[in-house]
Amino acid sequence: MAERKKIAVLSGAGISAESGISTFRDSNGLWENYKVEDVATADSWYCYGRKELMLNFYNARRRDLKTKEPNLAHKIVAELEKWYDVTVATQNIDNLHERGGSTNIIHLHGELTKARGENSDYYNTIEIGYNDIHLGDKSPRGEQLRPHIVWFGEQVPELERAARAVQQADIMIVVGTSLAVYPAAGLLGYAKSSAEIYLVDPADVQTHYRCEHIKEKATVGMQKLLERLKG
Repeated sequence: MAERKKIAVLSGAGISAESGISTFRDSNGLWENYKVEDVATADSWYCYGRKELMLNFYNARRRDLKTKEPNLAHKIVAELEKWYDVTVATQNIDNLHERGGSTNIIHLHGELTKARGENSDYYNTIEIGYNDIHLGDKSPRGEQLRPHIVWFGEQVPELERAARAVQQADIMIVVGTSLAVYPAAGLLGYAKSSAEIYLVDPADVQTHYRCEHIKEKATVGMQKLLERLKG
């Protein structure tokens, strides 16, 4: 039996937007009416004493996520596993890929439904589901719990694993991302020269990588791509 071809998917906010998840940053630089630097930077937590503000912000995101469902694009990504060896590298912190049925997911920017001690190793996580984190909630080591999110100013520990998946892929699918957030956007640079690259996004995307641009929102574009790729 021939080895199955490999697909690497890089997904961004656009795929979850159709499920009602707010995009990370709108045109005025805010995220859900908060300044991004107040709720998405390591300095805000560790240096500027905004822990309660940040906990409340991510608690609200978690409660919102509980009410959302994976959309057709998430489900099509999962369906591709019928014919391909699929790895999803997502910039999203939601769990909609998991709930949509995908089984091999790399969360580049962390996971909303996990927490860890504020000074603990990145991989020493605790599953919290959709529960809130409060000031005074401690890890088993006695540290204040923080959201398991990669904030600006922090390393992206899963980037290397995602790069390996892209290097090995025969097909690369970029869906719902403008390729503006680095270092994740640089993952296309690891694709091998023979790889087919598909970009699914309704907007004009500036990229010097050779790819076929399916200029549709994620649900529509992934349906079109599925017809081409399914066995």
